[in-house]
Amino acid sequence: MNNDVAAGNTASTLGHLALGLTLLAFGLGGTGVIDNVAAADAAGLATWVGGVTLFLVGLLALRAGDKGEGTAYAALGAFWFTWGTGVGATGSADAAGLFLLLWALLALTLTMASAGSGLFGQGVYGLLFVALLLLGVGAVLDNGALGKAGGWVAAVAGVVAWYGATAAVAGWPTSLRRAASAPAAG
Repeated sequence: MNNDVAAGNTASTLGHLALGLTLLAFGLGGTGVIDNVAAADAAGLATWVGGVTLFLVGLLALRAGDKGEGTAYAALGAFWFTWGTGVGATGSADAAGLFLLLWALLALTLTMASAGSGLFGQGVYGLLFVALLLLGVGAVLDNGALGKAGGWVAAVAGVVAWYGATAAVAGWPTSLRRAASAPAAG
């Protein structure tokens, strides 16, 4: 592979697609809005798309010199792979909650590190932080309502990440423009 080939934009778009689809499936499963579908049903997608794909995209971004995207995608790939392969394992709700809360710290770090990157960078990571925080606290407190709220936030984060990647490929707008102000009457 040629080191001179820029993987940043391609890696970013593919990373946001993989993250978006994984978050959407995981989040919708967590909401209970679809009969007989739970977050655990997203384990295969989380392992391969969220885990392996994001990790590889992170490595490509790091190789291209993009420390921020590379770190984010490689770390998120590790999270999704670990979550996807661990679903259904015996463990306490407290352990699952602690796992989610520790990864929420990663999402918080990514949120702070992506300051200035706009809605599709910082927004996705901020929503992921809130989702993992709600899911983790919900698991520790055995509170299903917090878990469902976390599922909804994760689903919204998935839609935002998916839109950001789709917009990059399709040439759609990725920023909100301010309306021109009318001249003041004098």
